This record gives sequence, structure tokens and C-alpha cells, in this order.
Amino acid sequence: MIFDTHAHYDDKAFDADRETVLRSARESGVGLILDPGCDVESSRAALRLAEGHEFVYAAVGIHPEELDCWGEEALAELRELAEHPKCVAIGEIGLDYYWDDSRKQEQKLLFRWQLELALELDKPVIVHDREAHGDCMDIVRDYPALRGVFHCYSGSAEMAKELLKRGWYLGFDGPVTYKNARKTLEVLELCPLERILIETDSPYMSPVPMRGKRNDSRNLRFVADKLAACKGVTPEEIERVTMENGCRLFGIARPE
Repeated sequence: MIFDTHAHYDDKAFDADRETVLRSARESGVGLILDPGCDVESSRAALRLAEGHEFVYAAVGIHPEELDCWGEEALAELRELAEHPKCVAIGEIGLDYYWDDSRKQEQKLLFRWQLELALELDKPVIVHDREAHGDCMDIVRDYPALRGVFHCYSGSAEMAKELLKRGWYLGFDGPVTYKNARKTLEVLELCPLERILIETDSPYMSPVPMRGKRNDSRNLRFVADKLAACKGVTPEEIERVTMENGCRLFGIARPE
């Protein structure tokens, strides 16, 4: 069985066939799925999915691209949602300067508030870091007690080494299979097996040979195959160890 530690099944891309896809993923050997919210509405939706499916868990958070939904009311509701028994993390949170770097201070404030909420509730975090590596690291250094994963890791090998020393996990998904994945493969080579998480970011970032199509958890096998080849182990070993890693980080009992 394999654990997809990052998949947005609350996304409208699955509105037409969500239940069918989830059932097919389960039948194909996907033992667990973690659905992270990106704002209050999607966090609610992720929790509804988790309530309706034993093998689905949720994270709640406000993504840096969703700054406009940030306010006292939203933060109060997020805190309430985070205490739900099937909420196992705070995320997807972080910094994103790719689309808009004009509101960096607001992004940083929102990121810090959510990191502090995670510490208060003793939950791990799922960090989105796009074109903001230096600022993400500066903030993370201020919270040495934090634990979590840098989702779809895109930073340098040097940054990865520091995160690993601090006890963080690194998430790998479809881009590791792309032709231009040299930097990602360099990071993967230095990352010990016990700190790797495997993810799809469905419906986005489909791996080769499914690139360009809607992604879902059944495509994890392509990512597992690439990780196995890079680490010199079998795909079955990748599935086993990443399942153990995800369950350990998010406090979930390993499915039988």
C-alpha cells in the first residue's frame, strides 16, 4: 500500500467523478490519502471528504495565494477546523513569490500565524515554498520545535541538508519524473529514505507518462518507480518506507 500525502480531491476538477476516482485509487493499492486545504472553504471540504472516507485525512490552512480570504473571522474558523479529529496537519501554508511578490510581508505574517497555530495544537505543517526559499528558511529557523514537510520540494541541496538536520521531511511528486529534474534528483540522492514522502498534488503535476492529464493517486506508482531507481531499492520498498514516514509524521495508524 502507498500513502499519497498531498492530493486535492476537494478540487472542482474532481466534481464529476470524485467518488469513482477515490474508489479506483483505493482498489489500486492506495492505502491513505491526505487532502490539504488552501483556504477556509477548501479546508471544510477536505474535512468533509475525510469524514466520509476512512482512508482519507485532512489538513487545514490558508495558502499564500489566498491572502484575500485572510481575516479575523477566517482565522477563528481555521482554528476551530484544526481541532477536528481527522485534521492531522496545518497546511497547505507557506510563501509563494512566483505569481505575485508585492505582498511579501502579508504572506510572511499569515505563514507565521499558522506555524504558531500548529505549535499550539501540536500538529505538523505542510509547507508550500515557491520562489521564496530564503524567506521560508529564515522563518522556519525561528520555530525549531516545528515538524513537517516541504511539499513538492524545489529548493537547493544545501537548503535540503539544513531542513533534514532540523528533522523535516521532503515531499516528492510528478516533477521528479521530468527531463529537467536534475536539481530535484540531486536532492533526492542526499535525502535518506526515512525522510521522504511521496505525493501527487492531484489534480496537478502529473508524472511522465501522464503529464498533461489530470493527476490522481493511481499515478503514484510512476513517482515510486523513479524514486526507487534513484535510491537503488525496489518500488515496493519505497511504498513501504514512505507509508511508514507519512504515518509517523501525521500520527496516523498504519492501515493493515
